[in-house]
Amino acid sequence: MVSLVVVAVFLLQGALFQPPQAEAFKIFPANGSLTHQQITEAAFLRKMAEVCRDVATARGKDFTLPINNKLTATTVQRACSDSYSSLLKLSSFNLAVVQTSLSNAAVDRNQFSTAHHFDNEDFKNGRDLITQGIAAVKVSIKKGKYLSARSSLGAVCHTLQDFYSHSNWVELGSTAPFNTLIKPELPLNNVASPNTKTCKSCDGENCNDNILQEVLQQKILTSGYFNLFLPIKPAGKCSHGSALDRTSYREPTGGINKDDISSEHGFLHLRAAEMAINATMELLEDIRLATGNVAFLRLMGLSQPSVLAFVFDITSSLSNYIAEAKRVSISIIDSRKGTSEEPSEYILVPFNDQDFGPLIKTGDADTFKEKINSLSASDSLKPGMCLSGLLLTLTRAPPSSNIFVFTDGAAKDTELKRTVEAMMQSTQSQVNFLLTNSISTRSQQNVSLSRSLSQSDIQLYRDLAHVSGGQTIEVTNSTQATAVITDVITADLVTVLQVERSPLKAENFSFVLDPTLSNVTVYITGDSAAFTLYSPTGVSQSGSVADGPLGSILTVGNLKRVKLNSVNQTGEWKISIDSTSPYSLKIIGQSSVDVLFYFVEIVVGGHGDSWGQSFTRPFIGRNATFYVSVTGGDSVAVTDVFLVEASGSDVVSGTIKSVGATDFLVNIDRIPEWPFVVQLKGLLNDSSSATRFQRQSPTQHKGSRITVTAQSQNVTQPGVPMSLNFTVASNATGSNYTIRARTDQGFNVSFPSSLTLGTGGSAQGSLTLTAPSDTESGTDVTLTIEAEAPGSTDLNYVTLRLTVSTANAIFSGCYSLSMCLTFFWFFICHFVCF
Repeated sequence: MVSLVVVAVFLLQGALFQPPQAEAFKIFPANGSLTHQQITEAAFLRKMAEVCRDVATARGKDFTLPINNKLTATTVQRACSDSYSSLLKLSSFNLAVVQTSLSNAAVDRNQFSTAHHFDNEDFKNGRDLITQGIAAVKVSIKKGKYLSARSSLGAVCHTLQDFYSHSNWVELGSTAPFNTLIKPELPLNNVASPNTKTCKSCDGENCNDNILQEVLQQKILTSGYFNLFLPIKPAGKCSHGSALDRTSYREPTGGINKDDISSEHGFLHLRAAEMAINATMELLEDIRLATGNVAFLRLMGLSQPSVLAFVFDITSSLSNYIAEAKRVSISIIDSRKGTSEEPSEYILVPFNDQDFGPLIKTGDADTFKEKINSLSASDSLKPGMCLSGLLLTLTRAPPSSNIFVFTDGAAKDTELKRTVEAMMQSTQSQVNFLLTNSISTRSQQNVSLSRSLSQSDIQLYRDLAHVSGGQTIEVTNSTQATAVITDVITADLVTVLQVERSPLKAENFSFVLDPTLSNVTVYITGDSAAFTLYSPTGVSQSGSVADGPLGSILTVGNLKRVKLNSVNQTGEWKISIDSTSPYSLKIIGQSSVDVLFYFVEIVVGGHGDSWGQSFTRPFIGRNATFYVSVTGGDSVAVTDVFLVEASGSDVVSGTIKSVGATDFLVNIDRIPEWPFVVQLKGLLNDSSSATRFQRQSPTQHKGSRITVTAQSQNVTQPGVPMSLNFTVASNATGSNYTIRARTDQGFNVSFPSSLTLGTGGSAQGSLTLTAPSDTESGTDVTLTIEAEAPGSTDLNYVTLRLTVSTANAIFSGCYSLSMCLTFFWFFICHFVCF
């Protein structure tokens, strides 16, 4: 089976100019040099192989996989699966590497922080960043927040790896990593003093011998100085080097960085990269010893935790509704209990017509069932606070959670629709609505007492489900509903195609099934959708035939589920649908080939571009670039990438350019006005043939004409209010924008309820966040700030990750300060430097 993950990432060309920082191990591969991602992935693979070897030895099993630089994700997965006597997940391991690499790359946005890159001999602050980051990783793992742990881990890895590229540790003849960097209790000895001269000028372009002999003989630790604008550094100090490092033109000239093979000390690049790999492995071992093998496996993604969340409507005087919803929920829990797909965490959020919450979270299935059984209905037939309960769940549940909403009535808080959409897109969690208004167990005499759901009420739930990649199911039978829900929470699901249509006309759709797909299921949701399915060989089956030559059809309320037969699936399929009412089509299956999409922000610099994940919507009408990275042991060619209108047929195509063996850049001319999904097509190549494949992002994406930016030091202290400035900008001068802010920890946040955009179409606001005084140091916090246009016509947000720490915060830079410094030094340099 093909074992790989396709990772697609938006690179948003910045509206904000940001200057380059000191060069680091590269983000993009070039000339045989190793990148940060390659270094991180190599360390992950070797450490995972070591852990699995130790487990196999303890269990009396053989482990024959050589641990070297030839490891692949596939070989490690297979060897570890043998060690644990169960199949460990390859796709989630690759996802863990990608998530860590995204936060690793984002460190380069700290343009003026010497600590983040160990520039200017800033060893103490650099070591503090690493040790504080390690503490944050361990706390996040302890709390089961593995995405947060990977985010912190990636940032720590970047700074740790830069030490070996930017310092003279390798030149000193060191044969092992400098483990003092991950051990705060050890002293930082023999660091060059501010007055110690460390370098001499290079001999032309030859810098092989520019570090002073007395520095090397006395094992004095130093690093290069860097300044983009001014040729200023202490007398006799080494420079970082590179064309745009102004300090490298001042005596002593040249530099000592080993960022790639072409750098001033590029002849030591591979040694520095190997040392960085070993140092990253030591860091991972420190985390493993502190957290244990099970938690470490989950951090690495080889044992992927999953979350199952229920949002329960208890606004009803009808006990039959609650009883039936309980039966559906408990049957889902029981179907997974004791299996490899048992959720690691369960979440329950009740709501009624007056209130919502509290959020109940547990890792024990029996305890969760007790919580569900304890729910009782309130005596009311009024609309409930459904979207408030869902928003709380989206905010507090981990990203990519499966969320099921049980309700028999309309939503009272429809004004939150756009906010809920934004949180769905931000967290990429899938939400499915189970509408039980027509539930079969209701007695005939009680039907007149039930709450009614109008078509507009149902359409609201359909719209939200479609944004998240979920579905809206009108439940009439608990057994059938359980079967459909079980499909949704199956492991390794990928989306092949998902469309929604409102025009009342017949339409034909085609989709490609590849050999890696299994358990392919087609869903058609709608009140009157008639369809016919055609196989690649021309065999057809009507939607009215329950068991036919192509598959079996199950009808659940307004949904028809087609389970395709397991034989002869590969090739191009077609389905024709004719409906007199709106409908949706969704095709999913299990596969090791997955597609992930992230927005990232590009930082344009003279040393080469770098990027980090962007937690906001892209701007409508501006250009964007996809970075497509294919990881795994097989060959893949990406042939097409499209932005496809979510509820229509418009398409924006991209231009693909190869930037490496498995990496591609896809240029998109403009972000469209309409909501879109990302569709990717390509070829899977094996030793004998090439077969077509396609994947689609399950979550809709959407642009905005609002920009929301914020500045933060990324660290807050327990019990100490932290002030944070943010800016809202748009073309609409004088308009009043609604402001909202929340954290995933439920911390207290005070903020202005609205901002009026002044001249120039922007306004600045300030909020205050306070972590409780008893918050554990290292706790990760996600803060979301939203701005909504008048009349709810547009909305954008920005998400910030903060860490609660009792240690003194290290200044990490901010966009507004960077911008101020940029223009300040630009004007000085314009008159002085040149």
